[in-house]
Formats: sequence, C-alpha cells, structure tokens
Amino acid sequence: MSHEEDELGEGHSVAAWTAVVVSLVGIAIGTVAFFFDIQWLVWAAAGLTLFGFVLGFVLSKAGYGVNGSRTVAKEH
Repeated sequence: MSHEEDELGEGHSVAAWTAVVVSLVGIAIGTVAFFFDIQWLVWAAAGLTLFGFVLGFVLSKAGYGVNGSRTVAKEH
C-alpha cells in the first residue's frame, strides 16, 4: 500500500541551513567563553544563537525556505 504525499523537505533549505550554522557557531563560542569565564562573550554568543533562529525565519519568509519561491525543486 503506497500513497503519494508531498514531502515537506525536512528542512533542507537555505533558510534552515543558515539558521543551524549560525546558531551552532554561537553555541560553540558560548561554550568556550563559559569555560574561560568570559561572561560578556557568553551573552554575546547567546545573542548570536538567537539571531541565527531569527535569520532563518526571515530567510524563510523571503522565499528561501522549503518550497519557497526562490528555491529550486529537487528532481528525484
């Protein structure tokens, strides 16, 4: 029994990858800063992490998300 469904793409888009990469960089910087007890850098890294999620949302709304107007459908 198979039926066809439109796949959502599971987040494979420019918006998703950008959000993840920017957020992971923020988490990595924050982890190192926490280890060396650099409090201002921990907070800056937390801000960078949140900025990554906001950037992903903005890119998604701009058409770079899954099935967005600026993405190319992948042939299977």
